[in-house]
Amino acid sequence: MTEDTAVLLSPGDWIMGAAILGLLLLSAFFSGSETALTAASRGKLKAQADKGSRGAATAMAVTEDSERMIGALLLGNNIVNILSASLATALLTKLFGSNGVAIATFVMTALVLVFGEVLPKTLSITYPEAVATRVAPVIRALMMVFSPVVAVVRLLVRGLLRLLGVKPNADGHMLAMREEIVGAIALGHSEGAVEKEDRDRLLGALHLGDRTVEEVMKHRRHIEMIDADQPASAILSQVLASPHTRLPLWRNEPENIVGVIHAKDLLREVERVLSGSETQPGDLSQLDVLKVAMKPYFVPETTTLDEQMREFLKRRTHFALVVDEYGAIQGLITLEDIIEEIVGDITDEFDVVQKEQALKRDPAGDYLVDGAMTIRDLNRAMDWSLPDDEANTVAGLVIHEAQMIPNVGQAFSFHGFRFEVAARRENRLTKLKMRPL
Repeated sequence: MTEDTAVLLSPGDWIMGAAILGLLLLSAFFSGSETALTAASRGKLKAQADKGSRGAATAMAVTEDSERMIGALLLGNNIVNILSASLATALLTKLFGSNGVAIATFVMTALVLVFGEVLPKTLSITYPEAVATRVAPVIRALMMVFSPVVAVVRLLVRGLLRLLGVKPNADGHMLAMREEIVGAIALGHSEGAVEKEDRDRLLGALHLGDRTVEEVMKHRRHIEMIDADQPASAILSQVLASPHTRLPLWRNEPENIVGVIHAKDLLREVERVLSGSETQPGDLSQLDVLKVAMKPYFVPETTTLDEQMREFLKRRTHFALVVDEYGAIQGLITLEDIIEEIVGDITDEFDVVQKEQALKRDPAGDYLVDGAMTIRDLNRAMDWSLPDDEANTVAGLVIHEAQMIPNVGQAFSFHGFRFEVAARRENRLTKLKMRPL
């Protein structure tokens, strides 16, 4: 700017220049506020609000209606950007004539890009919660001022979306929040911030509502049951030899479950009978097992784990028998089975540990997998992602994909793995060799 040009500037021109700078500051404010309020973690804001932060509470309220917030911020940002560009064009046209339009375009583009967009958004994305708590009161006031215009724009936008066949999803925010948590945990593990064990526990708890008891129950083939018509001494011996505390009782046929015996209740009854004056030492003929047996608790196989865990806690019991839609026994589930979906395998001195043996690797690089091992357990142990939509066990997955019961030695390739049948017993695949392709 030359000395002659400076002389031509009137007080109104200086005011116009100051107004342009002020509008640039407002543009930076709107851009930074938009980034901060959209990037701020609602979990962190909630934690700060619980500690008494009024700014965080205001930010939570402002971001609750994100459509209205974005509308107000974009309206304000566009107004100040267009107005600042118009004023700059007028001022520079007065100073430089017809060249002022090109100069104004170049200068305002650079100023808005650097000071109105990149700088404030970089600051906001670096400290989103801190910026959000400071700008939220002002943004809430602006939302009230711009509310009529934003409401009209919202109706117009929704009308256009309906014409395109797009319908707003009122529950989308809640579903997106859950998926955001799952994605954040997975991303944290991939970047090394979350340990595999912590990831498995967190995701296991989040997925309880998506899994059914059928997927984690002990199959009826592996259930240890007691014939209630046996002599009392034989029942006592079987209970003492079993690694389980609760055992189902059946009469006439295994499908006819008449009760569930608890080892502690049985031993109390044995002590009462043996200490009676009319009973000879060692005589258990008067022992009535059904007298101390608990009433069996049946649940449908489609019950979710989350719902079943609440039922266990409500009923103050840990044991349920799983039935299908026809009432036939399919298996049993315990509270421990559900907890294991979160924390992993729980073993004690009576458990027979087999899962460590089920994942041995031979010299050829194949994993020797127990066919009865669940796909979920295998995925968690090896950090794989085999699908478990159509089958619960590894053997079931092979049978489903092969559409047959293969013989020993047959091999298949699917889902990025090679499966070979290593052992078969009757119609069950007991051992499989697996190798990632």
